[in-house]
Amino acid sequence: MQIRHLKSIIPSGETPNRVTALAWSPNNQKLAVVTADRIIQLFDETGERKDRFATKPADPKTARSYYICGLAFSPDSTKLAVAQSDCVVFVYKLGLDWGEKKSICNKFIQTAEITCLTWPHEQHNALVFGLADGKVRIGNLKSNKAATLYQTDSMVISAASSIDGNAIMTGHLDGSINRFYFDDGISGAAQGKFATHRCAPTVLLWGESVIAAGTDKVVVFYDSDGRPLQQFDYSKNDEMNEFTVGELSPSGQSVVIGSFDRLNIFNYVSGRSHWDEAPTKLIDNFYTVTALAWKPDGSRLIAGNMCGAIELFDCCLRRSRYKGKFEFNYVSPSQVIVKRLSTGSRIVLKSHYGYEIQKVNIFQDQFLIANTPETLLMGDLASCKLSEIPWTGSGNERFYFENPHVCMVFNAGELSLVEYGVNEILGSCRTEHMNPHLISVRLNERPAEDDIKRVAYLVDLQTVHILDLISSINVATITHDSKLDWLELSGKANKLLFRDKRRQLHLYDIPTQTRTTLLSYCSYVQWVPNSDVVVAQSRGNLCIWYSIDSPERVTMFPIKGEVEDIERANGKTEVIVDEGVNTVSYTLDEGLIEFGAALDDRDYERAISLLETLEMTPETEAMWKSLSNVALSDRKLLIAERCFAALGDVSRARYLASINSQAEQIALEHPGEELNHFAVRAKLAVLDKHFKLAENIYLEQGRVEEAMEMYQEIHKWDLSIRVAEAKNHPELDSLKRNYFQWLIETGQEEKAGLLKEEEGDMISAINLFLKGGMPARAAFVLLQHNLISNFELTERISASLYKSGLYEKAGELYEKLGSNERALDAYRRGKAFRAAVELCRVVYPVEVVKVEEQWGDHLVAQKQMDGAINHYIEAGKSFKAIEAAIAAKQWKKAVVIVDSLQPPESGKPYFLPLARHFAEVRDYPLAEKYFVQAGRPQDAVDMFTKANKWEKAHALATSYMSSEDVAILYISQAKEMEAQGKFRDAEKLYLTVGEPDLAINMYKNQKQYDHMIRLVTAYHKDLLVETHMYLGKTLESEGNFRQAEHHYIEGKDWKAAINMYCANNLYEEAYRVGKTFGGPNSAKQVAYLWARSLGGESAVKLLTKFGLLDAAIDFATENGAFDFAFELSRFADKYKLADVHYKHAMFLEDEGRFREAEAAFILAGKPREAILMHIHNENWETALTVAETYEPSSVPEVLIGQAKVAFEHGETAKAESLLLRAQHPELAIKFYKDSNNWREAIRFAKEYLPNKLGEVHEEYDRYLSGQSDAGKDHIVNTAKTFEQQKEYSRAIDMYLKISTNHTTDLDFLEQTWERAVDIAIKFVPERGQDVVAAACMRLIQVKRYAAAGELYAGVDLYKDAIDAYIAGGLWDKARQVLTYAPKYKDYVETAYITHLKSTGHAEALVDVDVGAGLEIYAQRGEWDKCLEKAASQNRDVLNKYLMGYATVLVNESKYEATAATIVKYGVQQVPANFELYSRLAVELLRAPTATGTATLRDFLFKLVHGASFSPQPAIAERFGHFLFISHLAALKNYCLKKRDLAYFAAKQAISLLRYTKDIPADRAFLEAGQAAKNAGMNNMAFVCWNRFLDLSEAIEEGNLSMLENTDFVNTDVPFDVPLPAEPAEESKREEVRDWVLQVSLDQKVNQEIDTRECDQCGTSIYEASLSCYNCKKLSEPCIVTGYPVLRNSVKCTTCNRLANKDDWNKFVMIERICPWCATNQAPIYFQS
Repeated sequence: MQIRHLKSIIPSGETPNRVTALAWSPNNQKLAVVTADRIIQLFDETGERKDRFATKPADPKTARSYYICGLAFSPDSTKLAVAQSDCVVFVYKLGLDWGEKKSICNKFIQTAEITCLTWPHEQHNALVFGLADGKVRIGNLKSNKAATLYQTDSMVISAASSIDGNAIMTGHLDGSINRFYFDDGISGAAQGKFATHRCAPTVLLWGESVIAAGTDKVVVFYDSDGRPLQQFDYSKNDEMNEFTVGELSPSGQSVVIGSFDRLNIFNYVSGRSHWDEAPTKLIDNFYTVTALAWKPDGSRLIAGNMCGAIELFDCCLRRSRYKGKFEFNYVSPSQVIVKRLSTGSRIVLKSHYGYEIQKVNIFQDQFLIANTPETLLMGDLASCKLSEIPWTGSGNERFYFENPHVCMVFNAGELSLVEYGVNEILGSCRTEHMNPHLISVRLNERPAEDDIKRVAYLVDLQTVHILDLISSINVATITHDSKLDWLELSGKANKLLFRDKRRQLHLYDIPTQTRTTLLSYCSYVQWVPNSDVVVAQSRGNLCIWYSIDSPERVTMFPIKGEVEDIERANGKTEVIVDEGVNTVSYTLDEGLIEFGAALDDRDYERAISLLETLEMTPETEAMWKSLSNVALSDRKLLIAERCFAALGDVSRARYLASINSQAEQIALEHPGEELNHFAVRAKLAVLDKHFKLAENIYLEQGRVEEAMEMYQEIHKWDLSIRVAEAKNHPELDSLKRNYFQWLIETGQEEKAGLLKEEEGDMISAINLFLKGGMPARAAFVLLQHNLISNFELTERISASLYKSGLYEKAGELYEKLGSNERALDAYRRGKAFRAAVELCRVVYPVEVVKVEEQWGDHLVAQKQMDGAINHYIEAGKSFKAIEAAIAAKQWKKAVVIVDSLQPPESGKPYFLPLARHFAEVRDYPLAEKYFVQAGRPQDAVDMFTKANKWEKAHALATSYMSSEDVAILYISQAKEMEAQGKFRDAEKLYLTVGEPDLAINMYKNQKQYDHMIRLVTAYHKDLLVETHMYLGKTLESEGNFRQAEHHYIEGKDWKAAINMYCANNLYEEAYRVGKTFGGPNSAKQVAYLWARSLGGESAVKLLTKFGLLDAAIDFATENGAFDFAFELSRFADKYKLADVHYKHAMFLEDEGRFREAEAAFILAGKPREAILMHIHNENWETALTVAETYEPSSVPEVLIGQAKVAFEHGETAKAESLLLRAQHPELAIKFYKDSNNWREAIRFAKEYLPNKLGEVHEEYDRYLSGQSDAGKDHIVNTAKTFEQQKEYSRAIDMYLKISTNHTTDLDFLEQTWERAVDIAIKFVPERGQDVVAAACMRLIQVKRYAAAGELYAGVDLYKDAIDAYIAGGLWDKARQVLTYAPKYKDYVETAYITHLKSTGHAEALVDVDVGAGLEIYAQRGEWDKCLEKAASQNRDVLNKYLMGYATVLVNESKYEATAATIVKYGVQQVPANFELYSRLAVELLRAPTATGTATLRDFLFKLVHGASFSPQPAIAERFGHFLFISHLAALKNYCLKKRDLAYFAAKQAISLLRYTKDIPADRAFLEAGQAAKNAGMNNMAFVCWNRFLDLSEAIEEGNLSMLENTDFVNTDVPFDVPLPAEPAEESKREEVRDWVLQVSLDQKVNQEIDTRECDQCGTSIYEASLSCYNCKKLSEPCIVTGYPVLRNSVKCTTCNRLANKDDWNKFVMIERICPWCATNQAPIYFQS
């Protein structure tokens, strides 16, 4: 909180005059101030004094020794309470306005001194004050009496009200603080001690916390439970004095506590629920602060002191301006004062929940929207009404303020309505159509008995909902056939005007739920403000409905122009019409408008007086009618009589006159009861046509005769008779006879017939109906009572119906009579085609088509084209159907019919209308199709062109027109568009026909160069640079340099832009371009040219400004402008001048002006350059002269240069002399060496530099070794020379110097190196082996291994010789060396084996090292070779590689091949292999094939039995189970191939079911079922296939939970089997399912498993089960069938395996072998 001093309201006095109390009025308008003089002064909000008055003592007779201890305004700001120390509280009535008379309205005299005062703002008629005796009392303004709230034992010294105004708190001298809640009807009154402060709380405030302070200089903040929350201790601050007074901001979130010369400020931080201390406000020389008051809007703080000074302070957290029109003053986080800067008017925007206001917006300079974290505030600055609603929005809300009473908030498809001044959402609804013209809200805008708050809004564009915002009930839903674009409720919200897209205006009456069309075309409509009058414009007519209850009564008069608005003011209503040039107003009849208001107010006399002054027009007639209806409803009978008289309704007027007369007579007898009399009420009910009500009124009073007479008067005899019947009237029969006779006499045969019908005399009734011309009623009675058998009567009725034109009814009767032709004729005449069609379909099928066509013709005649289409289609009249569809605008149907015509071209007459329609509705594909079929492709092209669909137009045009015609067409259209300024459209046309050049030229002519460049970029990219350059030159000639620069740059010729600017003396622009695009150098060049154009000192200043003076000088010298360079150099340093001289010298040298150049070099201080110049030009004498004169140190250089030239010219003697003169003789040797004149070099060294002679020799040797082919001959010749000189060692060295660097001739190299070896062996034997080693190393390097080996062997270096041969792969020669060195035999063999291994020569390696060879085969994957070789080795070797190969195959899932391979090479009974064997058995059984199963059986048999027929026990225990499964599976596959063995195959397949944990269960049951079916075992086939189907479903489901095991319970067939991933043979599933379904219906098939009796216990068990579930006996399986071997068993004579005797004999009779061991066997009939 920031506090800033504004001004002094009352200056400080010279003597003490303590300000004892201050108070602001809640409406912020008045400030009350009282000092020790007891005079109350009143100031306005600006601090200007407006009034003053003296207070009175409690007892006028006593002396004025009291003081004012407290002031408080009432919540409504009209009263001021004054607490005086003389035991009294006065309440003064001040009023709201200045100048109102003041008076004392209440006086509360107490027995003790009053010490403090507070007036809670929610207690309008009660104020609270504290007394010195400890009592806290409340003064009631209504009763003018005071009552004690509570009493304490300690003096009350302070009092405070809560922020919400529903509680008070008092502080006492003993430090106690008490709290009291006023009874709010919910919580009940509560009082009690709140806390005990550390000293007397002279300061007590209640805001966000309770604040207490006093003489101890400590400020304590208490929470709501009285616990200390925070405290600020100033007791140790010597500058601080005791706290005297405090004040709380209106929001309760800021506190100011006064003491001596200062104000301490504390602010509440809501986010942390914590109080923070703000900087203290120091006020020098203010002395003790005695009173404080905070303005209710929070913007001002008033402080008073001991000397009577009143100071005004401005308070705010921050200020901001909004669009320069408003000022926001944040006086607390939850309160903002919004001030309009133009008028100074203010409004206080405050969150009632205490939330921080985060953002404030003002819309339309009138409406406020503010956001807090949890709420949304909105307000109207004009009415000063504010609302705050709970809101958690997205930040995307939209606000609408068209309604002055309601703010509409639209967010995420939901509309919320908030009434200004109400802190809750009025209502909400869902709509996506948020437009002020599509939403109408009315809130009590017209006088009414009940609150009316309604909203009309769109659910969709054709549906309106009207919602009652009070009850949240949808009072009406209006569904329209067209989209709406405007709607508005009437002022009473009882009628709705709405207009649709077709401009039709409709009126909806909400109470009656009826709709009326007011206008077929309406361009403007509006309710007249504050009335129910409607004004609308229909083309050139102004339409006014003064009485909207009679919508047919409309006043119309012609106008010119368009209606703009309706203005109603000063008793006048005008319609403002804009006629183009000027605005005209049309005045409406205010009397007619006022009538509506009078009628709403029920001011009948005023309404009649208004109508009586008006002429009788349709409008006034409607108003009289409305008034009569309202008067009747309110029972104003005289008014109603006058209205009917005015309307000319004589009968009603007379009737009302009689009622009024009767009422007057009743009034004489019973005053005031005339309208409640039964006779009056009954007659009024008759007038309202509520006859039943009138009857009940009479009957309640026992007036039967009057009730009957009432009905008779209105000729309702039947109702009169009904009353007589109900009351058993004695004249009932006579009444009926008279009534019937009267009906006959008056020709009312219909009613007479109805009477007879009620009596049950149907024949008489029918005759009367026929007589009365009511044949239809007669026919109804005839049919209802089934009198059709009366042929004569039926014929009469039929003829009468036919004659009366009731053909359909006549046809029905003719049809019932069986006269079908007459029925059909009647149906046709009566256009009852539906009945005619139905009759024809039954009786005359041929006529159906004709009747359908006639039906269609009839509907077309009735303009019901839609209905006719289908009937024409039924009649086969396609052309008529098409015409009807087109006429009905059912284009889609027309398309369907046209497309179905055969031949298709027959529909050609309709193609063009269809095409034109689809072109209008922009269905271009269909339009194109029918234009083309109609032979009008040109129209389709035009259509696409108008729609800007150039590509489609072009594609169509090229399909049906020549390319030249298309081009001509498009170019001509493009020219037209170009002339119209439609350049983009023209461009599209040009591009469509491939003429971009024309488009480019168009843009060029229009100087639209950007578009021109765009097209060139797209179509002539190769000319883009050229185009840019052309445009640049064009724009340059036009003086448009900037544009020209752009194109030059785009054309990548920025130099042209620089030249352009330079040519026009725009060097600054040129410099910019050069710097931007050309880089630093080009910028320097431009600056240079700029400077050249200026010259002199100006040029120097310019260049210095750019920092380019030195660069410009350099550029001038580089370009030969030495005069300008010297001119600039005068302003530069001396070093720059020397540089210019130097460059000038260089220039002169290049020009060949050597003498001038020499002078310039010397001026530049570079004589050496002059010397070098002369040396370069071989002007030796001049060079020597300059050197001797200016630089003696360069003399040797001159001499050396001259000597070099002499060497080049062959003048060696002169050169030697010059070099000796220059004291550089070594250069002579260098020159000789450079020219390869080694002889002279050696000579000169011997003569002049003998110390260099050895070095020269060495260099000569190096020279020779570095020579190639040319050097080879030189070396050889030198070596031969050494040989001749017998310097053999030197000769050897020379021969060995020759290498591949000198020649690639390997034979020559071999001969040369061998020559060196020969010389060494012959002449230098001590070097023999070294030379051989060196020569052999070189030979090996050039891959001459044989020669190297021979040389090694020749000197007995056998090991080296062997290595050489091995390196060359010469194994035979290496072995030959072993003759001389046998100790290296193993070495050679080892190397040979290593060689074979490394090269992979397995074939050869096997012969040497079998193991290594086999490893190579295995590594290569050549397993066949590996196993063939391994088979010739021992069993361990074979097993190793066989298992290795088997592992590879198993990893590749080649299980069958694995088994076959193992069988081929022999099954090894090695335990280490058993894991692989097990996996092989499992995998082959899991995915069985015929060959795989047979191979597995062979493999396992050999594994288990080995070479004998007796199984190995240990192996059989592990693999015998798999062997028997594979045996049965293989044997089953074998038996299936032979018809004679089908029975065995079935048993074997069934036996395999017990092993379904090892084999696929579904496949096992499928094959078992199939085999059983083939063998005729249908029982087992059914059971197996049924289980197969269950398993298939379980596989699809993924679990066995739904599988039942009832079939195989108590068997050894497992239930919990693993499910395969995929079902077996899905293709057979349906076949199996069909067979199972068929067999399940066959009673002959026993649908259960086959059983047998147990041999041991006799229990009935599964036939194929090996164990008895009862006695647990186990049986051996038969090797033939797998079934259990029973008592009658046999054994194979070879393998001793058991079999059932019958099965064995049958099998052996056929196959002659044992199925287990395959040995020859014979049937066994007897076996011991």
